Amino acid sequence: MKILLVEDNPGDLRLMSEALRESGFSPELFSVEDGLEALAFLRRQSPFEDAVKPDLMILDLNLPKKNGREVLEEIKQDDELRLIPVIVLTSSDDDSDIFNCYNLHANCYITKPSDLDKFSHIVRIIEIFWFNTATLPK
Repeated sequence: MKILLVEDNPGDLRLMSEALRESGFSPELFSVEDGLEALAFLRRQSPFEDAVKPDLMILDLNLPKKNGREVLEEIKQDDELRLIPVIVLTSSDDDSDIFNCYNLHANCYITKPSDLDKFSHIVRIIEIFWFNTATLPK
């Protein structure tokens, strides 16, 4: 399985990587730090010409250059990308953010917990549901 993690916080990126490794799940994890890089990766534009299409994307909302809402909107309007499941994993628990993300066709919205154990638990839930329970498009 291939996961694209769009996250500008190195600490959260490290937590995600470690939680996946600790769970025994070893997907190919690709990461980019801003919204423009995310779109370039998905569209295989420079410098990501050799990028693979991810099976799942985990997207933060608060990103530099192009925020997560804008990235989500572009992905879901693109015939080549719209079937990639997008999990919004962000610090915002604002009702308008949640509503707007689902309105833009996010597949899931999760508020990042501040506690390390809870964060690891969420990563395990993502793994169990998206890679062991759900059937993803090929």
